[in-house]
Amino acid sequence: MRALYIESAGRVALEEVDSPRPQRGQVLIDVDYVGICGSDLHYFYDGANGAFVVKEPLIPGHELSGRVAEDPSGELKPGDPVTVHPARFGPAQSENPDHPHLWPGGSYLGSASTWPHTQGAAADQLLVDAAMIVPLPDSLPVRRAVLAEPLAVAMHGASKAGNLEGRRVLVSGAGPIGLLALVAARAAGAVSVDVSDVLDGPLARAEALGAEEVINVAQAQLRLNDYDVVLECSGAPAAISAALTAARPAGTVVQIGMVPDEVKPINLAPYIAKELRLFGSFRFKDEITAAVGILAADASIEGIITHEFSLTEAKEAFSAARDAQASGKVVLRL
Repeated sequence: MRALYIESAGRVALEEVDSPRPQRGQVLIDVDYVGICGSDLHYFYDGANGAFVVKEPLIPGHELSGRVAEDPSGELKPGDPVTVHPARFGPAQSENPDHPHLWPGGSYLGSASTWPHTQGAAADQLLVDAAMIVPLPDSLPVRRAVLAEPLAVAMHGASKAGNLEGRRVLVSGAGPIGLLALVAARAAGAVSVDVSDVLDGPLARAEALGAEEVINVAQAQLRLNDYDVVLECSGAPAAISAALTAARPAGTVVQIGMVPDEVKPINLAPYIAKELRLFGSFRFKDEITAAVGILAADASIEGIITHEFSLTEAKEAFSAARDAQASGKVVLRL
């Protein structure tokens, strides 16, 4: 089978490798689609994602959909459509039983955070634990299902804000996660969802997806104290500061977008003066099952996918995914 490896910054190789053989308790998947995430871009362009450095060839990809190739248990049939929860959780912590995604010692597909690295899904076939399999309903096309993992990330972030019924929500940043945060907030009952960004291309995609208002913050400032909840998805220091000013007194800001592990200037005065609640959000717990249901019910969400490339066009795919003005979600088609 073919597997795509990131060897170092700017270098990829498409290799022929042996197909894995599943044991009982494992499932072999024929991969159909793999989404390119921000972490994949960092691995390709920088040779590292934050502190996690590529020290051996790494197969990227933790957003995927495909079909069962082999299940030794017989519970799944060849051809059954599936997606995958990409995490193997670490040992349970009695002092933190409800947040398995935060337990240390786990792993994530396509990540250099472990040694050896945890290889990802950008290959013709992928072997995973049976517990990681999420079956797809007949109403959900496999192509759209590649969005299940990033939608779960957005849903987890939205859930940190509590009940969104009747709330006015701002999504800061209209990249793929921001667009899916719009979907998540709307599904959670928000009465209105506005979206801000510095680029017109992402804002046009947010408008097409149903945002009540789109705001180009390179041209106009956000309204002060206007939102019950802000879902900050860009990770830019200026956007985080703006999110704190846009939230109403006693409102909530959830930081979904990742930031570098380094000191950056952020204005915390509104956070203090307005007694805001500020939450971090990291990956997700079990929201991927609910994400599958949302995707199955709304075909318009598939419009977030703007580009497809083959494995042989990996460099072009990374380049397209890096161009936020031109692209939403970029996927590799196997």
